Amino acid sequence: MKLNDFFEIDACIPELQATDRNGVIRELIEALSKVGAIDPDDTEAAAKACIARENNGSTGFGKGVAVPHVSKNQVVKRMAAAIGRSTAGVDFAALDRAPVYIVVMVLSPPDDPDMHLAAMERIFRHLQRDNFRRFLRQADSKDAIRDLIVEADEYQEE
Repeated sequence: MKLNDFFEIDACIPELQATDRNGVIRELIEALSKVGAIDPDDTEAAAKACIARENNGSTGFGKGVAVPHVSKNQVVKRMAAAIGRSTAGVDFAALDRAPVYIVVMVLSPPDDPDMHLAAMERIFRHLQRDNFRRFLRQADSKDAIRDLIVEADEYQEE
């Protein structure tokens, strides 16, 4: 599985407008609904599911990154992910208590939990790389984000 298999570049947001965790979640889910990952009528249900998941434990794993996700939820039509970037940083109650600058939203349908786990593993593998995180923080356009995803997939093949 490659990142390009499920990342929706048109849903990526090079500069998030929201300044708090719940707003960022809603903004990214709305962007994913616009590309058909969920029905527009289900965006609030998906946002509430993701926020409830965050309330149980932050997906801000540190190093300026959070990976909120909605998995095994009936409103999700297909596997999809998007990246949001905040130059100001957002409080995600990350493990290291530092602001989050890169948010990777992942939506997974209920019928394929193995695909969800494979996608999350692939995402975390790349997010552990300092260069990948650094370049994501600098990616100020959808084209720049696309280029990084393509490059990450090529790196994976080496």
